[in-house]
Amino acid sequence: MKVQENISLKSFNTFGIDSIAKFFVAIKSVEGLKELLFLQSMRKETKLVLGGGSNILFTKNYNGLVIKNEIAGIETIKEDAEYIYVKVGAGVNWHSFVLHCIEHNWGGVENLALIPGTVGAAPIQNIGAYGVELKNVFFSLEAFEINEKVVHNFSLNDCAFGYRDSVFKNKFKNQFVILSTSFRLRKFPIFNIEYGAIQQELEKNAEKKLSVKTICQAVINIRKSKLPDPEIIGNAGSFFKNPEISSEEFEKLKVLFPTIVSYELANGNKKLAAGWLVEQCGPNAGVTWKGYRVGDAGCHEKQALVLVNHGNSNGKEIYNLSEAVLETVYQKFGITLEREVNIF
Repeated sequence: MKVQENISLKSFNTFGIDSIAKFFVAIKSVEGLKELLFLQSMRKETKLVLGGGSNILFTKNYNGLVIKNEIAGIETIKEDAEYIYVKVGAGVNWHSFVLHCIEHNWGGVENLALIPGTVGAAPIQNIGAYGVELKNVFFSLEAFEINEKVVHNFSLNDCAFGYRDSVFKNKFKNQFVILSTSFRLRKFPIFNIEYGAIQQELEKNAEKKLSVKTICQAVINIRKSKLPDPEIIGNAGSFFKNPEISSEEFEKLKVLFPTIVSYELANGNKKLAAGWLVEQCGPNAGVTWKGYRVGDAGCHEKQALVLVNHGNSNGKEIYNLSEAVLETVYQKFGITLEREVNIF
């Protein structure tokens, strides 16, 4: 383990922002993490744990210690007649883990294919896509408490999962380093293809038999057709959350905007498509945010919900663009969008 100084984070965040970390270290084990946190020289430094850097926007240099979590490993910890329980290191690439499950015909994560980031970051965000959230397959996790320097086990209830939310984004924000996450996966998969886009993509497949493999590939195809590849154009996926409003509020909006896109929630509320809301707005009359660009900061041409770095934008410019988007959506719809991406 080597602590480095004044390191560029450009290659460690999917926006490709050239922020400088005062200190930087990659850890590959809980022992290495303990060694690091017991260093007298590092005790007073503010700390940021990085996984894949796929849900973060740096708007300035980081005046503290950046810990790159590279804890590896995938192991089966137990199984029963219906389920297999798999423990995965926090530094494992999420999509690589999904493909590992597909290879073994374990069901539950196929709808979450191609989501960027690491396994350790997944529960923090309660990642989700196409009718499935991480909480649906979550079993437990191990996390290291930074101040007390002890390992804690968290159950499903302990994590308080919500829409792109967990206890690690609120009550315990910046207090823990996730070491591993354990999943409960089905030996005999039950397929979730309720989303129309998945059904449409599956119809194109010559292999009509449903399987975790065909669903996974359908999701990959959809995501590639709609979302930019961070290797080609800097981005962090969806920048804003889909807002939730009451059915009464929705009915009022629908009178004014008959084509508004929404989804029914179990609690009777409506979830609005943030991408649709953003696309209906723009910096000027007759101009939409979709495909808009100012300098190298912009909104993606295929999905207005995705803010992008066309090459040399800095984080402040992208943040300012997000502020402008928020303001126009509020002015037109009276709805305050919430950022999904973490701002530093």
